[in-house]
Amino acid sequence: MTRSKAIAYAVSLPMSLFLLIFLPAGDIGWIPGWIFVAALVIAFGASGLAIAKVNPIIFRARSRFQPGTERWDLPLVAVILAAMTVTIPIASFDARRAHWSHVPLWLIVIGYVALLGGIAITAWAQAVNPFFEPGVRIQSERHQRVVDSGPYGFVRHPGYSAAVAMFLGISLALASWWGLVPAAIASILLAVRTAWEDRLLHEKLPGYREYAGRVRARLVPGIW
Repeated sequence: MTRSKAIAYAVSLPMSLFLLIFLPAGDIGWIPGWIFVAALVIAFGASGLAIAKVNPIIFRARSRFQPGTERWDLPLVAVILAAMTVTIPIASFDARRAHWSHVPLWLIVIGYVALLGGIAITAWAQAVNPFFEPGVRIQSERHQRVVDSGPYGFVRHPGYSAAVAMFLGISLALASWWGLVPAAIASILLAVRTAWEDRLLHEKLPGYREYAGRVRARLVPGIW
Protein backbone atom coordinates (compact mmCIF):
# COMPACT_ATOMS: atom_id res chain seq x y z
CA MET A 1 0.00 0.00 0.00
CA THR A 2 1.40 3.38 -1.00
CA ARG A 3 1.60 6.21 1.48
CA SER A 4 -1.15 8.13 -0.33
CA LYS A 5 -3.48 5.09 -0.28
CA ALA A 6 -2.76 4.52 3.39
CA ILE A 7 -3.60 8.15 4.21
CA ALA A 8 -6.77 7.97 2.08
CA TYR A 9 -7.84 4.81 3.89
CA ALA A 10 -7.11 6.32 7.30
CA VAL A 11 -9.25 9.37 6.45
CA SER A 12 -12.08 7.63 4.57
CA LEU A 13 -12.82 5.02 7.23
CA PRO A 14 -13.77 7.42 10.05
CA MET A 15 -15.48 9.82 7.62
CA SER A 16 -17.62 7.00 6.23
CA LEU A 17 -18.49 5.92 9.75
CA PHE A 18 -19.50 9.48 10.66
CA LEU A 19 -21.92 9.61 7.74
CA LEU A 20 -23.35 6.13 8.33
CA ILE A 21 -23.86 6.75 12.05
CA PHE A 22 -24.62 10.40 12.68
CA LEU A 23 -26.76 11.23 9.64
CA PRO A 24 -29.42 8.59 10.43
CA ALA A 25 -29.03 9.26 14.17
CA GLY A 26 -29.65 12.96 13.57
CA ASP A 27 -27.39 13.94 16.45
CA ILE A 28 -23.67 14.65 16.07
CA GLY A 29 -23.34 14.63 19.84
CA TRP A 30 -24.66 11.07 20.26
CA ILE A 31 -22.13 9.56 22.70
CA PRO A 32 -22.72 5.85 21.85
CA GLY A 33 -22.02 6.71 18.21
CA TRP A 34 -18.70 8.33 19.11
CA ILE A 35 -17.77 5.33 21.25
CA PHE A 36 -18.54 3.04 18.32
CA VAL A 37 -16.43 5.09 15.89
CA ALA A 38 -13.52 5.28 18.33
CA ALA A 39 -13.64 1.53 18.99
CA LEU A 40 -13.56 0.68 15.29
CA VAL A 41 -10.84 3.17 14.37
CA ILE A 42 -8.59 2.02 17.21
CA ALA A 43 -9.23 -1.68 16.56
CA PHE A 44 -8.69 -1.51 12.80
CA GLY A 45 -5.68 0.77 13.25
CA ALA A 46 -4.05 -1.62 15.73
CA SER A 47 -4.78 -4.68 13.59
CA GLY A 48 -3.39 -2.92 10.49
CA LEU A 49 -0.15 -2.05 12.25
CA ALA A 50 0.23 -5.60 13.56
CA ILE A 51 -0.36 -7.15 10.14
CA ALA A 52 2.07 -4.69 8.54
CA LYS A 53 4.82 -6.06 10.78
CA VAL A 54 4.20 -9.80 10.42
CA ASN A 55 2.65 -10.20 6.95
CA PRO A 56 2.82 -6.96 4.91
CA ILE A 57 2.27 -8.77 1.60
CA ILE A 58 -1.36 -9.27 2.60
CA PHE A 59 -2.10 -5.61 1.81
CA ARG A 60 -1.16 -6.18 -1.83
CA ALA A 61 -3.07 -9.46 -1.96
CA ARG A 62 -6.21 -7.77 -0.61
CA SER A 63 -5.92 -4.57 -2.63
CA ARG A 64 -8.39 -5.74 -5.31
CA PHE A 65 -10.20 -8.73 -6.76
CA GLN A 66 -7.63 -10.66 -8.75
CA PRO A 67 -8.06 -12.27 -12.20
CA GLY A 68 -9.50 -15.76 -11.90
CA THR A 69 -11.96 -14.91 -9.11
CA GLU A 70 -14.99 -17.18 -9.36
CA ARG A 71 -17.78 -15.54 -11.34
CA TRP A 72 -20.38 -16.26 -8.67
CA ASP A 73 -18.29 -14.57 -5.99
CA LEU A 74 -18.42 -10.93 -7.08
CA PRO A 75 -22.23 -10.47 -6.95
CA LEU A 76 -22.37 -12.46 -3.73
CA VAL A 77 -19.75 -10.27 -2.06
CA ALA A 78 -21.53 -7.13 -3.31
CA VAL A 79 -24.77 -8.15 -1.59
CA ILE A 80 -22.96 -9.21 1.60
CA LEU A 81 -21.11 -5.89 1.84
CA ALA A 82 -24.30 -3.94 1.11
CA ALA A 83 -26.18 -5.78 3.86
CA MET A 84 -23.32 -5.25 6.32
CA THR A 85 -23.09 -1.54 5.49
CA VAL A 86 -26.84 -1.01 5.81
CA THR A 87 -26.70 -2.50 9.29
CA ILE A 88 -24.95 0.61 10.65
CA PRO A 89 -27.43 3.34 9.61
CA ILE A 90 -30.44 1.15 10.46
CA ALA A 91 -29.04 0.47 13.92
CA SER A 92 -28.12 4.13 14.43
CA PHE A 93 -31.55 5.36 13.32
CA ASP A 94 -33.24 2.82 15.57
CA ALA A 95 -31.12 3.43 18.67
CA ARG A 96 -30.98 7.22 18.59
CA ARG A 97 -33.92 8.60 16.60
CA ALA A 98 -36.69 5.99 16.44
CA HIS A 99 -36.12 4.22 19.78
CA TRP A 100 -37.67 1.01 18.48
CA SER A 101 -35.31 -1.23 20.44
CA HIS A 102 -34.41 -1.57 24.10
CA VAL A 103 -31.18 -3.52 24.29
CA PRO A 104 -29.79 -4.18 27.80
CA LEU A 105 -26.28 -3.03 28.64
CA TRP A 106 -24.93 -6.55 28.99
CA LEU A 107 -25.92 -7.33 25.40
CA ILE A 108 -24.29 -4.13 24.20
CA VAL A 109 -21.09 -5.29 25.92
CA ILE A 110 -21.41 -8.68 24.23
CA GLY A 111 -21.83 -6.84 20.94
CA TYR A 112 -18.55 -5.02 21.43
CA VAL A 113 -16.83 -8.27 22.44
CA ALA A 114 -18.08 -9.93 19.25
CA LEU A 115 -17.15 -6.92 17.10
CA LEU A 116 -13.66 -6.39 18.48
CA GLY A 117 -13.03 -10.12 18.78
CA GLY A 118 -13.99 -10.52 15.14
CA ILE A 119 -11.50 -7.83 14.12
CA ALA A 120 -8.78 -9.53 16.18
CA ILE A 121 -9.47 -12.98 14.70
CA THR A 122 -9.48 -11.54 11.18
CA ALA A 123 -6.11 -9.93 11.83
CA TRP A 124 -4.80 -13.25 13.22
CA ALA A 125 -5.98 -15.09 10.11
CA GLN A 126 -4.40 -12.51 7.81
CA ALA A 127 -1.16 -12.65 9.80
CA VAL A 128 -0.68 -16.38 9.20
CA ASN A 129 -2.28 -16.73 5.75
CA PRO A 130 -0.53 -14.98 2.83
CA PHE A 131 -3.32 -16.18 0.51
CA PHE A 132 -6.07 -14.26 2.34
CA GLU A 133 -7.64 -12.44 -0.65
CA PRO A 134 -11.00 -10.65 -1.01
CA GLY A 135 -12.13 -12.99 -3.80
CA VAL A 136 -12.58 -16.74 -4.04
CA ARG A 137 -10.12 -18.35 -6.45
CA ILE A 138 -7.29 -20.87 -6.63
CA GLN A 139 -4.07 -18.83 -6.56
CA SER A 140 -2.00 -21.08 -8.82
CA GLU A 141 0.43 -18.31 -9.81
CA ARG A 142 1.27 -17.82 -6.12
CA HIS A 143 1.64 -21.55 -5.46
CA GLN A 144 -1.24 -21.56 -2.98
CA ARG A 145 -1.00 -24.16 -0.24
CA VAL A 146 -3.11 -25.21 2.69
CA VAL A 147 -2.63 -23.06 5.80
CA ASP A 148 -3.40 -24.92 9.02
CA SER A 149 -1.71 -22.76 11.65
CA GLY A 150 -3.20 -20.12 13.95
CA PRO A 151 -7.01 -19.95 13.84
CA TYR A 152 -7.01 -22.38 10.89
CA GLY A 153 -6.31 -25.11 13.42
CA PHE A 154 -9.81 -24.59 14.85
CA VAL A 155 -12.00 -23.80 11.82
CA ARG A 156 -11.33 -23.91 8.09
CA HIS A 157 -12.62 -20.38 7.43
CA PRO A 158 -11.81 -18.25 10.50
CA GLY A 159 -12.09 -15.00 8.53
CA TYR A 160 -15.71 -15.79 7.80
CA SER A 161 -16.38 -16.83 11.40
CA ALA A 162 -15.00 -13.48 12.49
CA ALA A 163 -17.09 -11.64 9.90
CA VAL A 164 -20.33 -13.18 11.22
CA ALA A 165 -19.36 -12.13 14.74
CA MET A 166 -18.70 -8.60 13.46
CA PHE A 167 -21.98 -8.40 11.53
CA LEU A 168 -24.02 -9.31 14.60
CA GLY A 169 -21.76 -7.35 16.95
CA ILE A 170 -22.29 -4.09 15.04
CA SER A 171 -26.03 -4.10 15.67
CA LEU A 172 -25.79 -5.10 19.32
CA ALA A 173 -22.99 -2.61 20.03
CA LEU A 174 -25.23 0.14 18.66
CA ALA A 175 -28.13 -1.17 20.79
CA SER A 176 -30.49 -2.15 17.98
CA TRP A 177 -32.58 -5.24 17.35
CA TRP A 178 -33.58 -4.07 13.87
CA GLY A 179 -29.98 -3.89 12.76
CA LEU A 180 -29.83 -7.66 13.23
CA VAL A 181 -32.06 -8.12 10.15
CA PRO A 182 -29.49 -7.07 7.50
CA ALA A 183 -26.75 -8.54 9.70
CA ALA A 184 -28.52 -11.91 9.59
CA ILE A 185 -28.92 -11.66 5.81
CA ALA A 186 -25.19 -10.95 5.43
CA SER A 187 -24.36 -13.87 7.74
CA ILE A 188 -26.57 -16.33 5.84
CA LEU A 189 -25.06 -15.30 2.50
CA LEU A 190 -21.59 -15.60 3.99
CA ALA A 191 -22.42 -19.17 5.08
CA VAL A 192 -23.43 -19.89 1.46
CA ARG A 193 -20.15 -18.43 0.25
CA THR A 194 -18.29 -20.57 2.78
CA ALA A 195 -19.92 -23.75 1.49
CA TRP A 196 -19.21 -22.89 -2.16
CA GLU A 197 -15.60 -21.92 -1.46
CA ASP A 198 -15.08 -25.05 0.61
CA ARG A 199 -16.32 -27.20 -2.28
CA LEU A 200 -13.92 -25.43 -4.67
CA LEU A 201 -10.97 -25.98 -2.32
CA HIS A 202 -11.87 -29.65 -1.91
CA GLU A 203 -11.83 -30.08 -5.68
CA LYS A 204 -8.81 -28.01 -6.71
CA LEU A 205 -6.43 -27.24 -3.82
CA PRO A 206 -3.93 -30.04 -3.17
CA GLY A 207 -3.98 -31.24 0.44
CA TYR A 208 -7.21 -29.49 1.35
CA ARG A 209 -9.26 -32.68 1.54
CA GLU A 210 -6.82 -34.11 4.09
CA TYR A 211 -6.86 -30.83 6.03
CA ALA A 212 -10.67 -30.90 6.09
CA GLY A 213 -10.47 -34.38 7.56
CA ARG A 214 -8.39 -33.02 10.44
CA VAL A 215 -10.28 -29.75 10.97
CA ARG A 216 -13.94 -30.70 10.63
CA ALA A 217 -15.61 -27.33 11.27
CA ARG A 218 -16.03 -24.69 8.59
CA LEU A 219 -17.22 -21.80 10.78
CA VAL A 220 -18.21 -22.97 14.27
CA PRO A 221 -16.22 -25.71 16.07
CA GLY A 222 -18.36 -28.71 16.84
CA ILE A 223 -21.38 -27.35 14.93
CA TRP A 224 -20.62 -26.64 11.22
